[in-house]
Amino acid sequence: MKKYIATMLFMAISIVQAQEEATKWTSGRPDGHAPISVMGDHTHSKGEWMFSYRYMYMNMEDLNRGSSDAPYSDALSQYMITPKSMPMNMHMLGTMYAPSNKITLMAMANYTAQEMTLGNIMGGEFNTESSGFGDLKLAALYTFFNKNSQQLHAQVGVSLPTGSIDKKDITPMSAPNETILPYPMQIGSGTFDTNLGLTYLKQWERLSFGSQVKGVFRFGENDNEYRLGNEYSINNWVAMPVNQWFSFSGRIKWASLGKIEGENPDLNPMMVVTADTANSGKTYAEAGIGFNLYAFKGSLKNLRFGFEAALPIYQNMNGIQLKNQETLTFGLQYSL
Repeated sequence: MKKYIATMLFMAISIVQAQEEATKWTSGRPDGHAPISVMGDHTHSKGEWMFSYRYMYMNMEDLNRGSSDAPYSDALSQYMITPKSMPMNMHMLGTMYAPSNKITLMAMANYTAQEMTLGNIMGGEFNTESSGFGDLKLAALYTFFNKNSQQLHAQVGVSLPTGSIDKKDITPMSAPNETILPYPMQIGSGTFDTNLGLTYLKQWERLSFGSQVKGVFRFGENDNEYRLGNEYSINNWVAMPVNQWFSFSGRIKWASLGKIEGENPDLNPMMVVTADTANSGKTYAEAGIGFNLYAFKGSLKNLRFGFEAALPIYQNMNGIQLKNQETLTFGLQYSL
């Protein structure tokens, strides 16, 4: 009888554990990862690795003063030169490794290439370009809980100033010599920055939801006597798996970017809009739609492809600045 009772208890405990395991949040479905533009959205089980590549294209064009459109003539009434457009291409390589079920380590490097078209008060136009590797980001993700198809995890990280803040190019005023480029054309921050985040995930059978709060906090000043503004953002997304390998997603983000503190003494803030730190910092919101493809079996198992297109729905600038336009992101993620 005692053996029978012990066996029954063991079976009951096993069933409960299996049910708890089955109701955990899982990445083993197409919507198990956030839209591809969101970083640090998920964790891994002990011993798992993940490698990722992302490509992002972001375009900035036309001007805003505050939250209203501004003609180029508005900027040229105050400055000799105004920006007109700035497309940017970024390639991001990432890796994640989980030494335990509670902790996932993450590293991300990026290479940026960008070009700015500018107009001067005489009606002429010229271009400047910059490219290079950006700041290296290292982080640890800690899982507070994963049960009832819900997960909550925190992110604590640091950004190392490996990106250049001394990019130069030839302009009509400096020819044939190169001159230091304004703040938006620099690749890095020049400071050691702290990155903090908190992510909540919830899954249902036919739907999933995620919410992420993040902050980038900058301290001191860089070698060029300035510091970029702090960044704060809230990302919310929903995704719907159509089947085992495909899901749609929708995302809304609100973000605030602080003004640049200090100024580079080699820049003339009266010459060009982008050299005046009064024209820095903004609050904006964007909406994105996308999809994930997930290989759940076969030789490509655990390989996923994501795509997202995003557009701004609100922008409020400090001073006068280029407006965000379309942002396209796609990438590959492979877990093993």
